[in-house]
Amino acid sequence: MGNREEIHDSPMGWVAQHIHNYEVTNGKNGHLWRGVPTLLLTTRGRKSGLLRRTALIYGQDGDNYVIVASRGGNPHHPSWYLNLVENPTVDVQVAADKFEAQARTATPEEKARLWPLMASIWPDYDNYQAKTDREIPVVVLTRSDPDR
Repeated sequence: MGNREEIHDSPMGWVAQHIHNYEVTNGKNGHLWRGVPTLLLTTRGRKSGLLRRTALIYGQDGDNYVIVASRGGNPHHPSWYLNLVENPTVDVQVAADKFEAQARTATPEEKARLWPLMASIWPDYDNYQAKTDREIPVVVLTRSDPDR
């Protein structure tokens, strides 16, 4: 996706601090957050064209990584999700491993299987879904070059 460009971290103070600690320590400080695994996701802004980075809880499904576009149960999708729908090529960092991936919304059948996995990692996902009429998407991240 082009890491020579400036990356803009989440404007939320605690998330920006988490990203900074994760990045400068290659995930040693930040990969685990509140006891759960997190990754860094960089998307291209659908309106601005800028690279945007956030930290997200993840699960694994085989070689794929799985994230949830919950936004805490807010009625609107998170910006990072809208960005990857428009531009599905993303950059991912899992601990020290940095790679390009293709992002896609899980099919309904996949979501039925993956939602319980993600709710077992972060039980509040069930609470978030209960408080919104929005169908919270599950996103599958597939490494672009699986031989790396």
